[in-house]
Amino acid sequence: MNPSKRLVIPPAYYALASALLFGASTPAAKLLIGQVHPQLLAGLLYFGSGLGLLLVGTIFKAFQVGGREPNLRRSDLPWLAGAIVFGGVAGPLLLMTGLTSTPGGAASLLLNMEAVLTALLAWFAFKENYDRRIILGMISIVVGSIVLTWQPGAMHSVSFGSLAIIGACFCWALDNNLTRNISDADPIQIAAIKGLVAGLVNVGIAVVGGSHLPTGLVVLAASLVGFLGYGVSLVLFIKALRYLGTARTGAYFSTAPFAGAVLSLLFLHEPLTVDLLAATSFMAFGVWLHLTELHEHEHSHTEEEHEHLHTHDEHHQHEHDPEIASGEPHSHRHKHVAITHSHPHYPDTQHRHAH
Repeated sequence: MNPSKRLVIPPAYYALASALLFGASTPAAKLLIGQVHPQLLAGLLYFGSGLGLLLVGTIFKAFQVGGREPNLRRSDLPWLAGAIVFGGVAGPLLLMTGLTSTPGGAASLLLNMEAVLTALLAWFAFKENYDRRIILGMISIVVGSIVLTWQPGAMHSVSFGSLAIIGACFCWALDNNLTRNISDADPIQIAAIKGLVAGLVNVGIAVVGGSHLPTGLVVLAASLVGFLGYGVSLVLFIKALRYLGTARTGAYFSTAPFAGAVLSLLFLHEPLTVDLLAATSFMAFGVWLHLTELHEHEHSHTEEEHEHLHTHDEHHQHEHDPEIASGEPHSHRHKHVAITHSHPHYPDTQHRHAH
């Protein structure tokens, strides 16, 4: 299956758009951080994303917008639970713990570990394919992110706070790889559940710790930022996982600090620096290496029966309800016959084969 041939939007653009929205949430959250405790703000951002996506998902299903995505199955729940526990609860908690004793410059540098750990887990634990071009592109993007967040003298030693932030990055890397295993399911449903559960847990922890809810206007603003920067961003991230695999999606997503820096430049009037220009060069080179990747070889698909959103391409030649147009994206349980062939492809949900 070659997803890029049947998608109107190239899959890499999902990941880059996800990074843009998440990066934009950082300068937006800066405007709120003085009015809300960080842990409570994290909870409001998550909960706003979950609530907003729940509403959007309900509207989309009522009007059948975008093709019917398959719902989560019982077998998906352990993967989803792991993603919520590590990505929505443990990750933010470790980050908040680390930030209490780690300078901002060092914390920004350490957060680059998420992309590195995401790729390492994808390649070595989950056996996702990679080659020298993808590794070089990943390194270039991460170097650009480090240049962007580097502050002289930021790292003096590895403290407990630093280890906590690295632990948070590991949790999010694990979350990314676990979410990939359920990326064939409805991304709005996945992101809504993650947002609601993570939001309630983080708000609960903050309130128990003595934090008080801010004014209604601040809650509304945080919810809107969370809906766009966390919710819609996560939906796009899951779509990218479906078609690109975890390491490539994580590489694109690590451009988020660059998006935040550019938006801060435009709207918060922060200065244009040599570091930003250098980071732009590194990231642009890395993204170019990934966008121009051509991975093709003979591979085999075993016979399989499952459900996911699809159109009737060369892999989906089957009969069903005549009311469903063959050229329209739709979802139902169907069978793939065994086939061996060669064509360009990514490590998407249909191409998790050995190399």
